Amino acid sequence: MKLKRFTVLCTALTLTGAALAPVASAQNDEAYGNPLAERLREAIAAQNFKDVIDLTPPEEGGTARAFSENEKYDQSPAELMNRARARMALAAGKPLHQTPNMDAAIIELDPFGRPKSVANVLLSPQYPNGVVVPVKNKGLSTDKVRYRWWDDTEWDVNGGKGTRDVLAGRENAPIDFSSPYPASVLKLMVGFGVLRLADAGRIDLDADYNYNPNPVRPACGGPTVKKIRQHFDEMITKSQNESTCALIKLIHDLKAWDEVNQTFVDLGMPTLMVTGTIPENGGRWIGSNMSGLDTAKLLLLINGGGGVLWTTDKGKAVTRNELLPTSRKFFQDTLLGQGHNEMLSTSNWCGRDYPVQGIPQQVPARWIKADGTVTVGDAVYDRDVRPCNEAAEVSFAHKTGWVDTTGSDAGIVKSFRGKDKRNYIVVVFCNLGTDYVDADRPADPPGVFPVLYTQKYAKLGKAIDNIMKNL
Repeated sequence: MKLKRFTVLCTALTLTGAALAPVASAQNDEAYGNPLAERLREAIAAQNFKDVIDLTPPEEGGTARAFSENEKYDQSPAELMNRARARMALAAGKPLHQTPNMDAAIIELDPFGRPKSVANVLLSPQYPNGVVVPVKNKGLSTDKVRYRWWDDTEWDVNGGKGTRDVLAGRENAPIDFSSPYPASVLKLMVGFGVLRLADAGRIDLDADYNYNPNPVRPACGGPTVKKIRQHFDEMITKSQNESTCALIKLIHDLKAWDEVNQTFVDLGMPTLMVTGTIPENGGRWIGSNMSGLDTAKLLLLINGGGGVLWTTDKGKAVTRNELLPTSRKFFQDTLLGQGHNEMLSTSNWCGRDYPVQGIPQQVPARWIKADGTVTVGDAVYDRDVRPCNEAAEVSFAHKTGWVDTTGSDAGIVKSFRGKDKRNYIVVVFCNLGTDYVDADRPADPPGVFPVLYTQKYAKLGKAIDNIMKNL
C-alpha cells in the first residue's frame, strides 16, 4: 500500500477577533476577542470532519518517505482524472486517524478597503477544537505562534508535530503549529515578486521571456517564449505550473529572490517565503511557506484599501503603495479571472447535488462556452453555470492549490450591488488534499474534471460567507 504522510481535515476555524477600530484611530495594539471567532469556530466544528476517508493511510510500523524528497506540484487535469478513478476504490481507505492541521484567517474590510476586524484560528491534533491566535491590532500580526515547517511524515508519525522552525526566536511561543504546505497558493508570492520588480523597472510585463530550463523538469515543461504578462495570467487563472516555473526562473535571472523574501519580512509578513527553488529551471517549490494571517495581509495589500493598512513591529506604515496602482489592478483582475472555482467555492459544478455550493461566486465569462459549460485549459466541467451566475451574490478574486496533502484557497470576496453586503478576505490552508474524500462521494463522469476535495470545504466556505454577510 502506498504510504502517505497522513493529513486530517482542518476543522475549527475560530477566528481571532482582533476587532480593529477604523485604521486612523486604531492606536491600542492589544489583541482582544470578538464574537466572530466563536461563531466561526462553531460553524467549523459543526462540519464533523471525522468521517473523511484517507485513501493512503499510514501503515502501522511503516517508514514514510520524507516530505523533502518529494515534489509538490498541482497535477494536470489528465493526471487528476486518472487519480480520481483510482481514488474511488474506497476499500483501501480508512477514516482520518487524527485531527487535521488547518490555518484559517479572515480580514473583514470596511467600505474603504481598510481592515475592520481580523481573525485567525489554528486546528491540529494538539488543538482539536481550534485555538484562536491573538492578533496585534496595528500590525495584524502575532508573536504567539511557533510555526513549524510542514512534513508529511512528521504529521503522520509524530502526532502532527513538526520539528523545524519557520521563524527564529519563537521557541517560547504558547502555540506550536505545523503550517500546511500552501501548494499553488504560493503563486501569490511569485506574482507579488514579479510585480514589485516590474514596478522597479526591472521587468517589462509586455516583453517576451525566453524560458530555457536546464535541466528540464517534467512539471515545468520545456523551452517556451511567451509574454511575461501571459505567464502571469496562466500561473494564476489556470494554475499552470510551466508558467510558474518560468516566472520563478525569471526572478532568479535577476538574482532577486533574496530581495523578494526580505521584502515580505520588511512588510511584516515574515512567514511568507519561497526558498530552495532551482535557478536554472524554477522548479522544486517545497521550500515555500505561508501562514494564513500573512497571506491575508498580502491580499489586503493587493486589494488596496486607503490609508495605513498595518504598521510593522519596526514601525513601518504599510500602504497599498507597496505596489503601483497598475500592478494592483492587474493582480486583482487576474485573480478575478480564476478558472478553478472548486474549494471554498464550487460554482464550476453548478447544480450538482455533490459537491454542495460554497461561496456563491460568479464564474468569469472567459471560461464559459456557448452551452454554459466551463473549460479551463484541459479541465472540462460538465455543468451549465449560467443559472448559478444569475444567482451569484459575490465576486471571488482568489487562488486555489491542491496536492495530495494540501487543500488551500485564498482570496477577496466582494458582494454585488443589491446583494447582502460583505467585503472580506478569506484564507484556508489545510492538509486535507486530493488523497482525502467523503465516504459518500459519487464517481465523477468520464472525461470531466474531478471533485478534488471533501465537500466540507465548500460547506465551510458557505458558512463563512453567511457569517460575514450577517455581521
